[in-house]
Amino acid sequence: MPFTGFPPATFAFLRGLAANNNRDWFAANKSSYERAVLAPFHLLLADIVTELAKRGIPLSGDPKKAIFRVYRDVRFSKEKLPYKTHAGAVLTRDGIKGASGVFYVHIDPEGCFLAAGFHNPDREQLAAIREAIYVAPDKFQTLRADLADAGLTLDTSEVLGRMPRDFQDAADLPVADALRLKRFIVRRPLRPETVAGPALIREAVTFAEETVALLRFGWQALTVLDPTIPRRG
Repeated sequence: MPFTGFPPATFAFLRGLAANNNRDWFAANKSSYERAVLAPFHLLLADIVTELAKRGIPLSGDPKKAIFRVYRDVRFSKEKLPYKTHAGAVLTRDGIKGASGVFYVHIDPEGCFLAAGFHNPDREQLAAIREAIYVAPDKFQTLRADLADAGLTLDTSEVLGRMPRDFQDAADLPVADALRLKRFIVRRPLRPETVAGPALIREAVTFAEETVALLRFGWQALTVLDPTIPRRG
C-alpha cells in the first residue's frame, strides 16, 4: 500500500499517551499505536526509500528497524516516564540506525519536522569534520550557501564559547563559527496539511536532495578516521 498520510488518529494516540504515560494505558492502547503510528510510518519510509533510490541518493533503511522504539531508556534519566510521546525514524548511508550521518523524520503533536546531518558526533568524528572545514573553507562556504538557498541553516543550539583547541588559528576565517559547532544539523518544519497526506513523500525527498551534500561532506571527512592515517593535532 502507498503512504496516504498520517491520519488524525496518529496525533490522537500521541496526545493520549502524553496524558496517560503509564504502562497500563499503553498496554490497553497498543493496537492503536501499531495501527495509527507504526503502520503509516512504515509505508512512508518504504516510499521515501524507493524514491531516494531512483534519484541515486544513498540513504536507506528497513522501515521496521528505522523507527525508534517508543520505550524510553530511563536508567540514567531523572525523567522516569516510560514512553516517548513522539515518533521518529532515521535513514542512513548503510541502512544501520546508529551510523553517522542521518536523515530524520519527526512526528509529534507539538510539531513535525525533517532533519539531516551529524547530530551527536563523538570527539574524533567532530574533529574530523572540523578539519575538513578548515582545509576546504571555500567548499564548505559553498555548501552553506546552497543550504541557505534552500532556506536551511545549520543548527546553532550547541556551540563552543571559544575556538576549539586545535583551531585557534582559524578565528578570523569566514568558517570560524562553523568550527565552533558541536553538531552539524539542518531541519525543516512540516505543515500539518503536508503530514496528513502523500505530499509528505515529495517534501521528504526534496529535503534529502537539498541536504545530501552536507551528508556527503561529513561522510568524506570521516574517511580520515583510519588509524593508519595521521591526523592534525
